[in-house]
Amino acid sequence: MKWLDHLEEWLIATFMAAATLIIFASVVHRYVIGFNIPVLQDWLLSINMAWTQEACIYLFVWMAKFGAAYGVRTGIHVGVDVLIKQLSDQKRKYFVMFSLLAGALFTGVVATLGATFVWDNGLHHAAYQALGLNMDGLIEGPTTPDLEWPTWIIYLAIPLGSSLMSFRFLQVAWTFQHTGELPHHDHGHVDGLDEGARA
Repeated sequence: MKWLDHLEEWLIATFMAAATLIIFASVVHRYVIGFNIPVLQDWLLSINMAWTQEACIYLFVWMAKFGAAYGVRTGIHVGVDVLIKQLSDQKRKYFVMFSLLAGALFTGVVATLGATFVWDNGLHHAAYQALGLNMDGLIEGPTTPDLEWPTWIIYLAIPLGSSLMSFRFLQVAWTFQHTGELPHHDHGHVDGLDEGARA
C-alpha cells in the first residue's frame, strides 16, 4: 500500500502548497494595487482575485479530510488513554480494537452519507450527462459563489476523505490484531534531521 501512502502525502502537500501560493499571490496583489503607478495599477485592478479566499477554504477542507486519514495511519491524532493504560493487556486490547472498529464504522457511515449527498447535489446530473443518459427531471445542482464550480466537486472531499480514513482505521486495527503495535508519532522527531544533530 506504499502507493496509497505516497498518493495521500502528495495530495496533502499539493493542497497545502496551492493554498499557500494562492494566499501569497492574493496578498501581494492587494498590497501592490495600493501604489499609484498608472499602467500597473490599472492592470492589477483588471485582475479579479475575489475567488482566492473561496479557493483556499476548499483547499483546506480537502487537506483536512485527507490529513485526518494520514493522522490515523501515522498515529498523530490526540487520544486520552489514561484509563486504558491502567487496564490489563488483554482488556486493553479489547478496548483499543473496539475504538478502532468504532472509528472505522463512524467514518464509513460519514463516507456513505457523504456519497449520497454528493450524488443528490449534482453528481448524478454530471454522471448522466457524461454517459449520455436521459436527464429529464434531473437538477444540475448549485455552484460555488465565486469560482462557480459545481458544489458536488467540493463536497466530494467528504466521501473520499472519510472512506480513506475508514480504511486507515481498519488497516491499523488489522496491524494491531497481528502485532499488538499501534502507530506512534514521536513528537521529538524532526524529518530530515539526523539523530546526532538533535542531541
